[in-house]
Amino acid sequence: MLRRVSFILICLLFTVSGAQAGTFSVIGKSRWVSVAYIFDGDTFRTRSGERIRLLGINTPEVAHNAQPEQPYAKQAKRRLTQLILGKSVRLSLDKEKRDKYGRTLAQVYLRDGRWINQILVAEGLAHVYTFAPNFYWTDALLRTEKTARTDMRGLWKSSRFRVLNASAVSARNIGQFRLLRGYVDAVQGWRFRLDKKLTISVPRKSRQWFTLADLPRNGQKIIVRGVIRVSSTGHRYLALHSPFDLR
Repeated sequence: MLRRVSFILICLLFTVSGAQAGTFSVIGKSRWVSVAYIFDGDTFRTRSGERIRLLGINTPEVAHNAQPEQPYAKQAKRRLTQLILGKSVRLSLDKEKRDKYGRTLAQVYLRDGRWINQILVAEGLAHVYTFAPNFYWTDALLRTEKTARTDMRGLWKSSRFRVLNASAVSARNIGQFRLLRGYVDAVQGWRFRLDKKLTISVPRKSRQWFTLADLPRNGQKIIVRGVIRVSSTGHRYLALHSPFDLR
């Protein structure tokens, strides 16, 4: 009996030691990984080959597939590299663990407790980018983003990212993720207009996250976030995928 207890204690000791070394540790929905490679400002690969996408944020795109590099893309990649490359970091997961590309979606923390996703937002190197049902950290990230916007940090200095008046939306903005500001009119069910120009709607599949009371009233000034698209009839619109896309 004594030998069996000793064996169990030895096994537990090795398990704890491994966790402290950052090889693998589960703390609730958290675990430790070692960072081996940085793809861009919001994606990296672990030593084991797992691809991690920083949850709830988006950094400017690096050049790829004939698309030009966006402003502050290099700075975001450089900063993420400085913060985590070669280090052990803790991943915290929300309800949906992976995206459609198979990447693990995570909030990322250093051993000293610093929150990487929030740091990038605070320094103006990322904006909030949230999809259901991963909402746990969204309020905190939005508060951080608001301060960065007010202080005109990083990408918020760039015309490509700063808040755009809905009345100023043009053909060159189609396909862009933007923050849009405007006055509400023509509220009807799950859709309304901004500045009598741009239709804002809540797709059927996203309505489970809203109530009609979440939608604004006529004359209200708001900011929405999402991708500007054009319908088959040539009308420009933006779809809201969570209540956090409407402020």
